[in-house]
Amino acid sequence: MEAIKREITDYWTGRVKQFEKLRLDELKSDKRQRWLDELRRRLPQGRKLNILDIGTGTGFFAFILAAEGHWVTGIDLTAEMINGARRTSVALELYPSFKVMDAEAPTFAPESFDAIVTRNLTTFLPNLPAAYRKWHGLLRPGGVLVNFDADYYFDHTDAPLPENHAHRELSADQNAAYAHISDEMRAFQRPRPGWDVELLDRAGFRAIDVDRAVYRRIYREIDRFYNPTPIFCITAEK
Repeated sequence: MEAIKREITDYWTGRVKQFEKLRLDELKSDKRQRWLDELRRRLPQGRKLNILDIGTGTGFFAFILAAEGHWVTGIDLTAEMINGARRTSVALELYPSFKVMDAEAPTFAPESFDAIVTRNLTTFLPNLPAAYRKWHGLLRPGGVLVNFDADYYFDHTDAPLPENHAHRELSADQNAAYAHISDEMRAFQRPRPGWDVELLDRAGFRAIDVDRAVYRRIYREIDRFYNPTPIFCITAEK
């Protein structure tokens, strides 16, 4: 598993610059409000929350939630992504805490957070069962996990990609690296989100809910932020 983690980290290190710009532009677009609406409908309201953004990348969710007044910590295994998040922090004058840390084994005290959020991260975890168990322990009683992801490895379609989409600027080498990661990761994962529901239940979560309609609400038009693979949202409580 360590070998595939290194490969994934190398892949994202190579994408930092383009990814940082895309996420900053998305924060300035109407997608920001759409994502905020989705987060608000799932997070406890009426009080400041201590939130962990796992696989924060360059901080997209962390900045949205920090602007709402929450205490937010963003973690990512890719050090250059965290550097990008800190650059974006200065640009936006918003200052969540950012740390380099393994998503499968965050080193926080048990019951440290009211909520955990993540976007397109769990697809890159070779030991997702262990990650869900760990995250359950990090949540306070009544805490919530909000996980946006897609079945990138098993949900295939023969439909051609639209001319405009979020992965349009990937180089041939980057596409090849992602294809190799996908081939490797299929050995570690199962079709989703059904598999996630099973894992979350085993990890001790309750009130597990899968929302597949979120894809249509976020990606109403095909633009430079468009994700060609339909995302879902899984919400689960401790």
